[in-house]
Amino acid sequence: MVIQIDGIPAEVVRKRMKTLRLTVLPPDGRVRISAPLLLPNSVILAFAESKADWVRKQQEKMRERQVRQPAEMRYVSGETLEVWGKPYVLRVMEGTRWALSLERDTALLTARTGSTQEQREAHVNGWYREMLKAETARRLPVWENITGLRCASWQVKNMKTRWGTCNPNTRKVWLSLQLARKPLECLDYVILHELTHLKVRNHGKDFQAFMDRYMPDWRERRKQLK
Repeated sequence: MVIQIDGIPAEVVRKRMKTLRLTVLPPDGRVRISAPLLLPNSVILAFAESKADWVRKQQEKMRERQVRQPAEMRYVSGETLEVWGKPYVLRVMEGTRWALSLERDTALLTARTGSTQEQREAHVNGWYREMLKAETARRLPVWENITGLRCASWQVKNMKTRWGTCNPNTRKVWLSLQLARKPLECLDYVILHELTHLKVRNHGKDFQAFMDRYMPDWRERRKQLK
């Protein structure tokens, strides 16, 4: 049996047990309710509805952790390098100095002669980092002025499990290096998301209302991060 928890589908599984149990299952946030065999459906539904905010919070946490990693690269010619949501064909040349530039649909990487895959990856990540820092320095103050919320400091970090995070106590924000691969509107979404957490620590109705006020399409932007 499947019921709806304020629009969220939940599978109900009857078992030989004495109490109700609601579980949000990783990695995609599916909801399962384990219930005693003879417990009335009305009791199960009332219990589920009382947990709606908690379910949303848990699902949001799981979505935030799902940073889809790019396919492992060897950093050789012919591979694809994503920059602000656009794919570029990687062309690698050897030289005496490191360099990376974009020309039309091509990413030109000049790598030192004899460089390893790890060294090339490090250079590309460093290039991503500088681009992301520059865009954040431009965009963060805009969102701070729009919302009236300000962080004390921010930092780019190569996070593997989330796109951004913040510490409301110290008002520090961290952004994932992987955002440089995504469209710029995704960077705006993550910036606003983390600023909102300086005001609202959970992902409940107040959080959603604040996001709706300043970015009505934030749910669509979030989908691009999956």
